[in-house]
Amino acid sequence: MISNQVIYNCINEANRISKTEFMVADSIGNVIAQTPGAENVDKKAVLGFIQSSADTQESDGALLFKVYEDDQAGYILIAEGQGDLFLVGKLVVSQLQSLITAYKDKIDKNSFYQNLLLDNLLLVDIYNRAQKLHIDAVKKRCVFVIETGEKADTGALEIVRELLYNQKGDFVTSVNEKNIIVIKVLNEKDGYEKLDETARMLVDMLNSELMKKVRVAYGTIVNEIKGLSRSYKEANMALDVGRIFYAEKTIISYITLGIGRLIYQLPVNLCQMFIEEIFGDNIPDDIDDEILSTINKFFDNSLNVSETARQLFIHRNTLVYRIEKMQKLTGLDVRVFDDALTLKIALMVVNYIRYMDDKNSYSKV
Repeated sequence: MISNQVIYNCINEANRISKTEFMVADSIGNVIAQTPGAENVDKKAVLGFIQSSADTQESDGALLFKVYEDDQAGYILIAEGQGDLFLVGKLVVSQLQSLITAYKDKIDKNSFYQNLLLDNLLLVDIYNRAQKLHIDAVKKRCVFVIETGEKADTGALEIVRELLYNQKGDFVTSVNEKNIIVIKVLNEKDGYEKLDETARMLVDMLNSELMKKVRVAYGTIVNEIKGLSRSYKEANMALDVGRIFYAEKTIISYITLGIGRLIYQLPVNLCQMFIEEIFGDNIPDDIDDEILSTINKFFDNSLNVSETARQLFIHRNTLVYRIEKMQKLTGLDVRVFDDALTLKIALMVVNYIRYMDDKNSYSKV
């Protein structure tokens, strides 16, 4: 439903231009907006007009007009003053009708996209409602999920809407209080490079405007509107997987999750069995942080000893000592590819188990 403030803004602007006073009443005769010089009209006269079949009626020197919503009189406009009240009143009625249609269309689209993303629509309903709302059912699209903090920032929502205002077909909404959702329409030639560009634009704009770190994730490109729910689930998974394994990244794409996506979908008890087999009693919690950070840097540099030592500002022999210390603790020599791969996966699995334990602890509070 259109807000009373929007109605007031409309009649106030009309009053400024025409010098005519206006009031707007709802379908039960209550005045919801009026210009400063408007005089109260008899409520009985308004109710009688609502019940009548006329679209316009005169009452005590004022003209009453019906403003229709869904083929019924949703509002009554009362015009008072000098000049051609009928012409001015009809113009304002036309403006109010346009605003009602625009807001109704916006609300209907928002509801449609929210239910679509949450899988609350049957397949036949998706295409029928899309047609009624003039939404192309066959179009390249992708879903972005923007995380701004514990709760979605209303200011961030407006910033994103303004940023994408001129992007034809794009839609901004939310289905919970934590994240903002962008449904991005793509041209036929656009691919994942375009999505990366959009994600960087969103991150840069929100970081500068909100002065806080935001994270953006997106799913795969779909060619039909029915696939948006899948793209949305993928974007949500990308956010979770990124939070566990790639905490330093602010942009996470579902297609680049790699082995992190595989681990995320494993049962926790299976992961715990794997960790016990690899580490025994020496789980990474007991391993020195300095050793762990050194090994992670070694992985980042593709097992290159010289480059790792240079970036850590340590002697090569010091690095070798730390690698050998890890070998004694775990039985894995990270200078050997197979052992390095096993340890890398094991460390990722440990991070996943910690995340799930924290998540379960939080849900019980």
